[in-house]
Amino acid sequence: MRVPFSVSEGWVLWCLRGVLPMMDRREFAAGMPALLALTSLLTREAVGQGATLKQLSSGIIKPGPSKAGQEGHTSQPIVSGMLAAGNIRLEMHESVQQPGAPHEAIGTHKHSEIWFVTKGVATLYINGTEHRMEAGEVGLVCAGDQHWIANAGTTELAYLVITVGPPE
Repeated sequence: MRVPFSVSEGWVLWCLRGVLPMMDRREFAAGMPALLALTSLLTREAVGQGATLKQLSSGIIKPGPSKAGQEGHTSQPIVSGMLAAGNIRLEMHESVQQPGAPHEAIGTHKHSEIWFVTKGVATLYINGTEHRMEAGEVGLVCAGDQHWIANAGTTELAYLVITVGPPE
């Protein structure tokens, strides 16, 4: 399986230039510590914003109950809190979109978002360009990029979302 970016060319270059070279899932997993380390360079301004978020610790986390979102969307929170490494907020949830559901609103954030499609076909919009994602593929949107995700298929779309960055 290949995902649309390469640690060797650097996530920072990808974020700045929109380069989409390829890496396999092992290379992606190996690069996660680098992404987390980059977030340690964030401003101290966000520290106060995260005062109400709990500090995360190692262990097993049980997902929360699913909740309905906008039309045709459900979301199940998995984890949300601050990492002990500093001013780094980590959040993860699973989302499900039904066929024909409207796409999420165009968004921008201070954090980066990683999507892992587990079922179905998605369109991931990034800064004016639509990218097709299928089950098993990963999409990355860096902080500040305009984005949305939508169900592009005729069956249910399910995906995990991991956000890493300053609290918002």
